[in-house]
Amino acid sequence: MMRLLAWLTKSCLRLLFRVEVEGLEHYEQLDQKALIIVNHVSFLDPVFLTLFLPGEKSFAVHGMYARAWYLKIFDSMAKQFSIDHADSMAMKSLIEYLNAGHRVIVFPEGRITTTGSLMKIYSGAGMIADKSNAQIVPIHISGLEYSTYSRLKGIFHLCKFPRVRITIFPPAKLELSPALKSRMRRQKAAEHIASMMTRMVFEAFPYQQRIWDALLDARDIHGDQHAIVEDMDRQPLTYKTLCLKSFVLSYLFKVHCEAGKRIGVLLPNTNATIVTFLALQSMRCVPAMLNFTMGLKATGFAIEAANIGTVITSRKFIELAELEALASYLEERVNVLYLEDLRAELTLTKKLKGLYAAHRSRAVIRSRLRQVKADDEAVVLFTSGSEGIPKGVVLSHQNLLANVSQGRSRMRFTPQEVCLNALPLFHSFGLTGGTLLPLMQGTPIFLYPSPLHYKVIPEVAYDINATIIFGTNVFLNGYAKHADVYDFYSLRYVIAGAEKVQDETRQLWFAKFGLRILEGYGATETAPILTINTPREFRLGSVGKFCPAIEYKLEHVPGINTGGKLWVKGPNIMAGYVMHDRPGELQPPSDGWYDTGDIVDIDEDGYVFIQGRAKRFAKIAGEMISLAAVEELVSNCWPEYRHAALAMPDHGKGEKIILITTLEHAERRHLVQFAHENGIPDIQVPKKLLYVDDVPLLGSGKIHYPAAQALAEKILGESSGMEDHAKEH
Repeated sequence: MMRLLAWLTKSCLRLLFRVEVEGLEHYEQLDQKALIIVNHVSFLDPVFLTLFLPGEKSFAVHGMYARAWYLKIFDSMAKQFSIDHADSMAMKSLIEYLNAGHRVIVFPEGRITTTGSLMKIYSGAGMIADKSNAQIVPIHISGLEYSTYSRLKGIFHLCKFPRVRITIFPPAKLELSPALKSRMRRQKAAEHIASMMTRMVFEAFPYQQRIWDALLDARDIHGDQHAIVEDMDRQPLTYKTLCLKSFVLSYLFKVHCEAGKRIGVLLPNTNATIVTFLALQSMRCVPAMLNFTMGLKATGFAIEAANIGTVITSRKFIELAELEALASYLEERVNVLYLEDLRAELTLTKKLKGLYAAHRSRAVIRSRLRQVKADDEAVVLFTSGSEGIPKGVVLSHQNLLANVSQGRSRMRFTPQEVCLNALPLFHSFGLTGGTLLPLMQGTPIFLYPSPLHYKVIPEVAYDINATIIFGTNVFLNGYAKHADVYDFYSLRYVIAGAEKVQDETRQLWFAKFGLRILEGYGATETAPILTINTPREFRLGSVGKFCPAIEYKLEHVPGINTGGKLWVKGPNIMAGYVMHDRPGELQPPSDGWYDTGDIVDIDEDGYVFIQGRAKRFAKIAGEMISLAAVEELVSNCWPEYRHAALAMPDHGKGEKIILITTLEHAERRHLVQFAHENGIPDIQVPKKLLYVDDVPLLGSGKIHYPAAQALAEKILGESSGMEDHAKEH
């Protein structure tokens, strides 16, 4: 009777939830003694695991759930252990049962997720694995978090019977040092389990596909009518309208853009930019996101490097941003398409074609992109040029989606969040972190056209009830200073990257809004996220732990005693560069390894601490001094002002440190005194202080060091000229 009930239930569930089980061979080849760790997304998890995993199995279930009626039905098919994390005897009996040669399923989080991502990982699972020396098998469940039996508030209505995927990963063993004892051993075991579960969350996301495939997956989960993108025009796009507009626009582009070519995109953060991005990809073109803040010369280098023959922009944008000179410069070199002009070409036939394509989007994308693979080019971004001529960074579909999955595995957003993204889409942080990451998770995105509007953005956050905001140190500092104490009342996540977060910015956000900034680290070449602090794993002063599937190595740098130059490898590392000296030619990284050029130190728990750029060290009397550390010293002394530390030649000591600062009449003796009070050696105090009206910045908010260097040299040259003139008289 029970077998018949189980068969009928399994058949119904398979039909309703379209259940897929992947990696079953890993489960079938297991030793009988095995510890199975599973993420916990709904009340139905034990039911699905009981029915869709073959053979004998047992569950360790929290006491409050063990008494549930729907679990009692399956008592005869799976033994249950009612445990409490504080009950040592229950843990002991479970370990004995496991050692007797049984398979035990545990939920290390101890509760059903309310965030969609992993919750706190209890030490119990790690202790069980350590004491039993059993094989550990990670299993990931996805889909049931969108059902009525989950604890994600307000989203169950999106999909009554979501597609359920159960992914079984290869077994592993817990390997801990024999020297570890007691509490530290339990802690390390828990960290190991957490790392395995984070990795499985990453691997379970199908990142080896194309952007459009992932978009349509998200649409299927969250529904056609789910509003996903909005801008200052306040006309939200649902997944359905986003697809429709993208297909219609693709028919307009088809006349002017050749498939397979790189097409320049010169647009601000608006709905139209995302529609343009998707429209180009749907017709096998590669969007090259142009940075409209880098000036005429740098833009010219970018166009030549990527071999761009057509640029898409908007007359309204050119006028509002006062970019007429740039538009004229482009019109002399490439074919410029204005979105407003394309409206005249919009016929009823093209509208109907777009409507049909949107209705049959899966089939249309499959037909249009049949020649496009996951590792083909998806976008070209350009480095900021902070250290010279900008380079084109080519990122594949897999690079972008792998990074989405890596970010998602560390911090997942729900459809109930609202993401405010003012970072430009020509910046990798703005494209992947602020746009693709929420887009693929069903999190509504509000696009704001400029991150520099320090007074307006807090008002926007208040108006739209933003729960997530992305920014750099400069931008976040500006928002905090101009915001009312209640403007950010709804925020849950403040995520920073692109440059080091200063202590003043961190303290200001916490004191004024009670919010902790979650700092991360990455590069355009890594799509961009490499590390990130999360609410679950956070260490002050660090940029967090590495995301899953990222290999790293540290190269020793002479003169630097701690850490080394960071090299990284992983599925998110770029396809390659396109350079000005070899236009259009893809230059992939050697053996897949990318030299970040950053000096980092990594502590015993895996947290990464940035020491500075390898190129941003001054060698003074044989000692390497981090210019980033110098800037931090000065910023802590004079937090209200902006500063940049630069290295200049010195006949006596090799190099000297020059500071440009917006603090008028700054005196070196005050810095020396502050350094002494904080135990910082005199060698880190700048030799000379130069006043400037403003420190040059890039569009991303980072300091424009070549421009700062040129400015300092100009001031020093003028000063030297004045001294020579005075001597002559």
